[in-house]
Amino acid sequence: MYEAPGIGLAATQVDVHQRLIVIDASEARDQLLTLVNPEIITREGVQVCEEGCLSVPGIYDKVERAEHVVVRYLDLEAREQTIEAAGLLSVCLQHEIDHLEGRVFVEHLSQLKQLRIRNKLAKQARITA
Repeated sequence: MYEAPGIGLAATQVDVHQRLIVIDASEARDQLLTLVNPEIITREGVQVCEEGCLSVPGIYDKVERAEHVVVRYLDLEAREQTIEAAGLLSVCLQHEIDHLEGRVFVEHLSQLKQLRIRNKLAKQARITA
């Protein structure tokens, strides 16, 4: 995640089939959060933020998400915790939890944008093959 560089990673992105995400949205990249079985329990407001994804390299677009979320999860000692987040951390939590649900950020885009992205990725695959 750090080398990519990214600010979050879901276990499913690295072929680990567990409900686990790691996030570090800190400026210094020294505040790693590990969330086991995360679940969004409240969503409020709306924000639009440009997103990218390690699973869809080179693709970036604006996505509408909740401005503020509350997430319930287990920590590494299996204690139930909650985290309230706004801004970038809120976006990252929603993005990574989407991965655990089998979704990538481009699924939040219009059908036309999704088609363009599929065509771009197919073209890249042909070029590198």
